[in-house]
Amino acid sequence: MKIRTFNSLQFQKSHLQRSYPSSFHLFQTSATSSHAKKSNPFLSLTQDPDPTSFSVPYYSKLLSKCNASKTLYPGMQIHAHTLKFGSTNDPKSRNFLISLYAKRKLFGYARKLVDESPKPDLVSWSALISGYAQNGFARDAIWAFHEMYLLGLKCNEFTFPSVLKACAFTKDLELGRQVHGIVVVNGFESDEYVGNSLVVLYSKCGKFGDSRRLFEDIPERSVVSWNALFSCYVQSDYFGEAVELFREMVLSGIRPNEFSLSSMINACTGLEDSGEGRKIHGFLIKLGYDSDPFSKNALVDMYAKIGNLEDAVVVFEEIREPDIVSWNALIAGCVLHDKHDSALEFFGQMRLSGTHSNMFTLSSALKACAGIGLKELGRQLHCNLIKLNVGSDPFVHVGLIDMYSKSGLMNDARMVFNLMPDKDLIAWNAVISAHSQNGEDMEALLLFPLMHEAGVGFNQTTLSTVLKSVASLQVNYVCKQIHALSAKSGFESDRYVVNSLIDAYGKCALLEDATRIFRECLIVDLVGFTSMITAYSQSGQGEEALKLYLEMLDRGIEPDPYVCSSLLNACANLSAYEQGKQVHVHVLKHGFMYDNFAGNSLVNMYAKCGSIDDAERAFSSIPERGIVSWSAMIGGLAQHGHGKEALRVFNQMLKYGVSPNQITLVSVLCACNHAGLVTEAQKYFRSMKELFGFERMQEHYACMIDLLGRAGRLDEAMELVNTMPFQADGSVWGALLGAARIHKNVEIGQRAAEMLLILEPEKSGTHVLLANIYASVGMWNNVAKMRRLMKDCNVKKEPGVSWIEVKDKIYTFIAGDRSHVRSEEIYAKLDELSERLSKAGYIPKVEFDLHDVERDEKEKLLYHHSEKLAVAFGLIATPAGAPIRVKKNLRVCMDCHTAFKFISKIVSREIILRDINRYHHFKDGSCSCGDYW
Repeated sequence: MKIRTFNSLQFQKSHLQRSYPSSFHLFQTSATSSHAKKSNPFLSLTQDPDPTSFSVPYYSKLLSKCNASKTLYPGMQIHAHTLKFGSTNDPKSRNFLISLYAKRKLFGYARKLVDESPKPDLVSWSALISGYAQNGFARDAIWAFHEMYLLGLKCNEFTFPSVLKACAFTKDLELGRQVHGIVVVNGFESDEYVGNSLVVLYSKCGKFGDSRRLFEDIPERSVVSWNALFSCYVQSDYFGEAVELFREMVLSGIRPNEFSLSSMINACTGLEDSGEGRKIHGFLIKLGYDSDPFSKNALVDMYAKIGNLEDAVVVFEEIREPDIVSWNALIAGCVLHDKHDSALEFFGQMRLSGTHSNMFTLSSALKACAGIGLKELGRQLHCNLIKLNVGSDPFVHVGLIDMYSKSGLMNDARMVFNLMPDKDLIAWNAVISAHSQNGEDMEALLLFPLMHEAGVGFNQTTLSTVLKSVASLQVNYVCKQIHALSAKSGFESDRYVVNSLIDAYGKCALLEDATRIFRECLIVDLVGFTSMITAYSQSGQGEEALKLYLEMLDRGIEPDPYVCSSLLNACANLSAYEQGKQVHVHVLKHGFMYDNFAGNSLVNMYAKCGSIDDAERAFSSIPERGIVSWSAMIGGLAQHGHGKEALRVFNQMLKYGVSPNQITLVSVLCACNHAGLVTEAQKYFRSMKELFGFERMQEHYACMIDLLGRAGRLDEAMELVNTMPFQADGSVWGALLGAARIHKNVEIGQRAAEMLLILEPEKSGTHVLLANIYASVGMWNNVAKMRRLMKDCNVKKEPGVSWIEVKDKIYTFIAGDRSHVRSEEIYAKLDELSERLSKAGYIPKVEFDLHDVERDEKEKLLYHHSEKLAVAFGLIATPAGAPIRVKKNLRVCMDCHTAFKFISKIVSREIILRDINRYHHFKDGSCSCGDYW
């Protein structure tokens, strides 16, 4: 069988570019160098008064020792000596020299010896080919084999493994099969070492079936053969198969060696199987390999990557002299599992031990700095990398971009990126992701076309990151453009891109597009369901979110903390208390209570479903309460009117050392607002910068203006509006308009309404509130003008909608609604309540109804408000004594608020009403808001 023909011209051209030395004067120079004099035990050769006394066998013996120990300079000295005294024709000595030079990568000298040999034999060629193959010069090894084969020299069991190793290195299966044919023709297929090389060749070329058959054909398989097979499985990520092969080997009576066990440790690392890893660790101890440094390093790496950092440290401390590999394994494992403090502590210990860090150590340290925001240490590490002269390494640049961006130093991150000589796809993705993660979504979007212009291309990571920024900015047309680009470039079926598209369309309020992509996807995973459930939840379609969750469970997809969180948010938006409790059961069942994400969502859900007691219990069960947890609890208490309790929790948070953010302070001011705590609110508002280190936002001003207005201090509220450091937005003027309505202040009401009509002309609430102010002071002509203005401007009052949950189902009501299957019972219940309310002293607040009809008709309209219909249905559809939970999309009207106080006492039921502003707990004739809302 012939070796296939190479592209000889091209191959020879590149091969012959290796410069061969014209003479061996270098040897003589080296032999007399100061370095050689110090380290060369064979120096006496050049100093002997009678050099001819040394025989050829003696030279051969010395060269054999040099070759075995890979000692270069003595070998070069002996070579120079033989040249000087004409003892160069001994084939044995020449072959030792060829082998020595090939092993030490001096291929020019090795090849010159082969070429100058009058008749190079198989040993010469085998030594040269082995040197090429062992040092990674696979193409040169194959070329040398080609030359040797053309000379008619037959290979032996020492040559074939080197050639097959070169074929495996280049994954040239076609050539490997031809060499395999030569092996068979020459009768070496049963040789163990040749057989092992064939096993490795076919495995590395992905032909595991052929590899296993060849393995079975080896007559006497030693541990080396087994190692060859399962190490290939490990390298190809077939970890489970490798472990099974190891068990098979042990059962067959073959004793594992340190190389077998190192491969198995790597397999256990890939499987993340600590149990199997401990068994292999036991084998190491039992067989006496536990002191082997390579095995120790592999164990440290395994335990660290699996997450058993305590075991990793125990093994690490057993190493007498940890090298850089040991330290890197431990530090990288800490970083992998977000133990950044520990990683930097070990990094410091490593430096104190005198071990010099390398690029991989510093990269791990950079990630640790990024994880905990140690900017200055990150800069110092950057300096160390510059000193190591790895400034052009793209891996290092990406690590620096990541570190600076996670430390909030985007200017530095961009500088690193801009100074990169060659920006590859990973670097572009890193800087785009950095801008996106720092909230600089527009910058991320602007980089995408620049990346395209640079000709780098893009991948699914790029598209997913850009779509995340699109979702944050809610730029619908860009979302559609990215979708078109994904389809055109073949990424439309990629899972990550599909899930990102669903998320982006959902956040851009393009729910139909999100649903279409979701339904067209052939295989929908947990992330896809989570994205779609979140989209439904954020768009107010909580019922659809709940249905989709049930569909997900029917498909056998297990939930995770994130989908449970999205579902809890859907229940919160609907005030679906019972369904929220069922999701809570799933959270408990799957062990997500220890996940902060799910725990925070539970607090939020119970608070928004009107059960502040359940919210407090969920809050108490969160193991590590962060700022989100505390803010959720404070906000929940605030919305339920428990202002003093909210401030108590806030002070408790400060005692625990948790620093508030701007959202927390909004919740604190809201708590003061709902409880009328003006003095406390002013203290926090005025000292926000000094106490907590951040400037006041529009939301803080809106809360403070609303609080002052409700307290009747309208002049102070107006002064605060006029002295704000920025132009007041709709939330500020809306707060002022609400205060003017409470205190019937026409002048301020008109001023606030004028500004709102400019800022938010499409909202009907402004017209309605101003009309209510006019109505409250008897200015009916102005009321009529407002109604005409709404009609002329085609402004329609947003209809009031109320929801109530009964037996895991959400029921929706609008004013005067008769579509419900139990409408007759509902209206009969309202009639019954009307009589009982009149006897109890209730008088309808008809002055707040703006319809131009008679009083009797106004009373009828008030009785048929959506929230009253929902409460009436709750009274007939829920067990006696059970709380009635209703949600309304608008602020509860004065009449309904008054009626519910009476109803709660008449029927002895607690009515929990969530309107757009807060929660009202009606019980025994009073409301938790104290009529302050």
